[in-house]
Amino acid sequence: MIVPKSDLKSAAQKRWDVVVVGAGNAALCAALSARESGADVVMIEAAKPDQRGGNSRFTDGAIRLAHGGLPDLRSLIPNLTDEEAARIDLEPYPIEAFVNDMMRMSGGRTKENLAIRLAEQSTDTVRWMLSQGVEFELIFDNQAVREEGRYQFWGGLVLRSVGRGVGLTDRLFARAKHLDIPIVYGNAAVGLLREGPTITGVIVGPSQIQFDCGAVVLACGGFEANPELRSMHLGSKWKNVIVRGTPYNTGGGLTMALEAGAVQSGDWTGCHSVAMDQGAPEFGDFAIGGDIFKKHSYPYGIVVNQNGQRFVDEGADFRNYTYARYGRALLEQPGGIAYQIFDQQVESLLRSEYFGKNSTGYESPSLQALANQLDIDQKAFLRTVTHYNQAVQNKAYVPHVLDGKGTKGLSPPKSNWALRIEQPPFRAFPVRCGITFTYGGVDVGEGGEVLDDGGAPIPGLFAAGEMVGGLFFNGYPGGSGLASGAVFGRISGLHAANKASQNRNV
Repeated sequence: MIVPKSDLKSAAQKRWDVVVVGAGNAALCAALSARESGADVVMIEAAKPDQRGGNSRFTDGAIRLAHGGLPDLRSLIPNLTDEEAARIDLEPYPIEAFVNDMMRMSGGRTKENLAIRLAEQSTDTVRWMLSQGVEFELIFDNQAVREEGRYQFWGGLVLRSVGRGVGLTDRLFARAKHLDIPIVYGNAAVGLLREGPTITGVIVGPSQIQFDCGAVVLACGGFEANPELRSMHLGSKWKNVIVRGTPYNTGGGLTMALEAGAVQSGDWTGCHSVAMDQGAPEFGDFAIGGDIFKKHSYPYGIVVNQNGQRFVDEGADFRNYTYARYGRALLEQPGGIAYQIFDQQVESLLRSEYFGKNSTGYESPSLQALANQLDIDQKAFLRTVTHYNQAVQNKAYVPHVLDGKGTKGLSPPKSNWALRIEQPPFRAFPVRCGITFTYGGVDVGEGGEVLDDGGAPIPGLFAAGEMVGGLFFNGYPGGSGLASGAVFGRISGLHAANKASQNRNV
């Protein structure tokens, strides 16, 4: 149910059990969880109805979960036929592997209790999302390689929502409508109400309309769409980067939480940032949705800057474990631009976004002709390719495992999937940094309660999604963002409903 602006005051006259701020994956999961727990819930969203869904709308819909292999996943993908299943090789991904990936990607800085909770509840949360109407499918196109008629899945990430981010959020919105959860659009929450130490409501919009409630869940994103806060916390180079998703995640929820006494947690100088098409818009395109401007097939080629030099190990690990930090590497290059270079040998492995109508790319029958089309030091570029080709070792090329087919005597090395760039036509795709979300957040307890600097819960205040600090540092296992939003959104919604119920009964 959409609350028209003319009805805002009447909506605010009611005392709600739970107010959820935001309308992306985490916020929707919080609202649905609270509603199922018996709470009377309202959602407050800064975006207009045609721009709803937060950053979740611009994802690929991939969600990481612990599982015991394909037999364990079959109940989540009922449309998978026995014939299709017989052609799939998919290794189990136990809870321990999920936790280890979280810790490995952060250099051991992730709060282990959060990682364990995320991994342990990931599968049950996905099952719960299925019960809310979300449909899932195996990621055949981007997470599997077809060899001799069989699909070889790799990298731990195997499942996504049907319809990707758009399908995920649309299904959750449909469920919210079915459960009569009203959504106030086009009005940002600008402050919190409190009585003593307890949060008792939310101040909404320029008219400062007050919504009284028993508990508040803040799930309105980080500060990735705020140039001033990006410059303050991440550095001046981040002021003008592409924002991969919504323009509404400007840090308002974090500001409100900190003003209420929350303690900062996580990496406030770090963020999830990726390689984006040079022609990508300033913000995500709501008319299109999805994640069409990213460029994530770099492990199959090389990446060079405008000086014609390589600057990262493109094959350091599976893409799932490197893409979220390579955006920062792009930002450090001259002009903030680089080129992903491929030859004919790997064209079939490139993701579909490379060939879409919104993709910027160049193709030529020779490397010299390709260089002529690029804003690059041509001599240095050709020399880089020559040295790279000479350094490639003669080992078996196996794209779905860490094959160790690397380079020798090259800096930086390419550790896996190193093929000589020698078969025309040759392709180049210009990329720049795009920010997805910021890592800095607030500290939360076992039930999603926002904690103060003494480690005590701020009564009535909960957080979910990007606002949960302490999960991500340096890198990021692909799909763990949506998983985190769903898991901690569901947790916060449940405990916010319980808190509101306690307040009603006092």
